[in-house]
Amino acid sequence: MHRHLNAMALGTGLALALSGTVRAEGQLFIYNWFDYTPSELLEKFEQTYDVDVTLDTYDSNETLLAKLKGGGTGYDIAMPGDYMVAIMIREGMLEKVEPNKMENFENLDPRWVDVYWDPGREYSIPWQWGTTAFMVNTETYDGDIDTLAIVFDPPEPLRGEINMLRDVNDALNMGLRYLGHPRCNDNEEHLRELNELMQGSKQHWKSFNSDGAKEVLVSGDVQAGMIWNGFGMRARLEKPSLKYAYPKEGFTGWMDNVVVLKGARNPENARLFVNFMMVPEHAAMVSNFARYANGIQGSEKYMDAELLEAPEIVIPEGAPEPEFVPPCEDQVIRLYDRIWTNLLR
Repeated sequence: MHRHLNAMALGTGLALALSGTVRAEGQLFIYNWFDYTPSELLEKFEQTYDVDVTLDTYDSNETLLAKLKGGGTGYDIAMPGDYMVAIMIREGMLEKVEPNKMENFENLDPRWVDVYWDPGREYSIPWQWGTTAFMVNTETYDGDIDTLAIVFDPPEPLRGEINMLRDVNDALNMGLRYLGHPRCNDNEEHLRELNELMQGSKQHWKSFNSDGAKEVLVSGDVQAGMIWNGFGMRARLEKPSLKYAYPKEGFTGWMDNVVVLKGARNPENARLFVNFMMVPEHAAMVSNFARYANGIQGSEKYMDAELLEAPEIVIPEGAPEPEFVPPCEDQVIRLYDRIWTNLLR
C-alpha cells in the first residue's frame, strides 16, 4: 500500500459500506484542508480496504470551489465548510450518498444531524468542528483580550503585530460583529462602514496568512493573530504564553464535512470512507491530530485527555454561543469581494 501526498481517493458502494469490512481495492482521491489529515488514519483505511489513497490540499473553501469549477476533477472526497456544503448542494456538485442510511450513522451526535447546510444529512457527515477567533501573546499584552477591539483598535503593544486570516468570510464577518451589523449584509451604509473599518484597521495588521497562522504566532513574528481554535491549541502547546480569545461581540462557529464529489471516479470507495469516518475511534484520530471536536458520539474515550479540557476547545461559561453563518446571496458575495480585493491591495 502506498499513499501519495498530493491528491486522494476513496470508494465502495452503499451496500458494501453497510456490510462491514470489505476488500474494496482500487484508489481514493481526497481533497482536504492543509495539515488536517493524520497519516495513520489514511494508512488504516488503506490496509482495511486495500485502497491506495492520494491526498491533495487547499487553504480555503473558495480555493476548493474555484479548483473544482475550474476543471479540477479527479477527486472523490472533499471536506468543505458548512456554508460551502450548502453552496455545493445548491449547485449540484455533490453526490447524494445518504450517510443517514449507512451502518455507522447511529454514532452521529444528534446535535449535528439537522444542520442548516444539509438537513438530515443526505450529502455529508462531520469531519471536525470549531470556532474562529484570535490569539494574543500575553507576554506582550496581558489585558482583556475578549473583545474584537484587539483586532480593530488594538492596544499599543499589538499595533502592527497582528496577522489576519486570508479568508474573506471570517475577516469581514468579524468586522460586521464589531460594528454591530448583521451578516450577509447588503445595506449600503453598513458596507461603507465595514470598508472604512477594514481599511482603517489595516495599518495595525502585519500580514494576511492562513496556512502559517500558527507558525507566525509561535515564532513571535506577530504578537496576535486570527486563528482556528484547534490550530490555537497546537500553538499554545508550543508557546504557553499564547491565549485564545472569546470576543464578547461574538465569533464564528464552523464545521468541515466529508462529502463525495459529483462524478467521483471511485464512488464505492468514497462511500466506504464516509462510513469509516463515523466510527468513533477513527473520528478521534482526526481530533487528536488536528485538535478539534468531531461530532461523533463515543469518540471521547479515544481522544487525548488534554483535548477534553483545553481552553481553545471548551467554550467557557458566559462566552457567546458560536455563530454558524449560512452562505450569502450572490449579490452580497460580489460586494464583499470588492471590499476584500481593495483590502488586499
